[in-house]
Amino acid sequence: MTSSTNARDEAVRPRRWLVVGATGMLGTDLLARLHEAAAVPRDSVVGLGRADLDVTDADAALAAVRGFDVVVNCAAWTAVDDAEAQEGAAFAVNATGAANLARAAHAAGARLVQVSTDYVFDGAATVPYAEDAPLAPVSAYGRTKAAGEWAVRAEARDHLIVRTAWLYGARGGCFPKTMARLGAEKDRLAVVDDQVGQPTWTRDLADLIVRLVEAGAPAGTYHGTASGRTSWFGFTGRILASAGLTTPLEPTTSDAFVRPAPRPAYSVLGHDALRAAGVAPIGDWAERWDAAAAEVLA
Repeated sequence: MTSSTNARDEAVRPRRWLVVGATGMLGTDLLARLHEAAAVPRDSVVGLGRADLDVTDADAALAAVRGFDVVVNCAAWTAVDDAEAQEGAAFAVNATGAANLARAAHAAGARLVQVSTDYVFDGAATVPYAEDAPLAPVSAYGRTKAAGEWAVRAEARDHLIVRTAWLYGARGGCFPKTMARLGAEKDRLAVVDDQVGQPTWTRDLADLIVRLVEAGAPAGTYHGTASGRTSWFGFTGRILASAGLTTPLEPTTSDAFVRPAPRPAYSVLGHDALRAAGVAPIGDWAERWDAAAAEVLA
């Protein structure tokens, strides 16, 4: 067989995708999106949940990644408040686990997609955070996710770090489901109005990840959030309307809901890197919520 034949075979061979953290809200939607893609045959996609792969085990990560072309790390410690008291455990998953997958992906010659978060920033900005803005996490969760980003950059040259925020989806608990339930149970709701961000549907983020990879986007950092911005108060109003509820809403401040981990007051992320790569950002948060509401609240 000639070298030109090998090159043609490589060009037409479907990418093999490995989704780590495949049983979570994002991982589930990413697997569904990949199975829908005509260019990604079902037998070219493998999903591993927590029971299948312990990302803190370097040898297990190395074995799991072997033979794949694209590895998406959706595995994460996401219990933001619990991380304040258990930062070591959160670090093991969010930083050490990311490092293990990065080394494994590099050894396998695979592209690694690392899902990160707005919590790597301090939330003190007044304009959208650029992809290269300095990291300044103010919570244990944010510190462990920032460490995961650093590890990926150091260990996997071919990486895409995709930061997201305010995620919601059909699988598992999320803010819209909670507020719709409370709106049905209570006579009145007080909701924080001094935290601003971009509510993002996991189906949209999954689609963006696939589009980034399919576009051959340059290695680097991208922001995977919906466009526009709103507060939790504003989002709740939209949620209740979608649920057919008329529960009165009152705006309040973060001081009324003190939590162990500080929340960023401003979580609006810019999308310049996506546009530079020729990849369209996710649409306006309100339009995307209207598209998602029936599925998420079902």
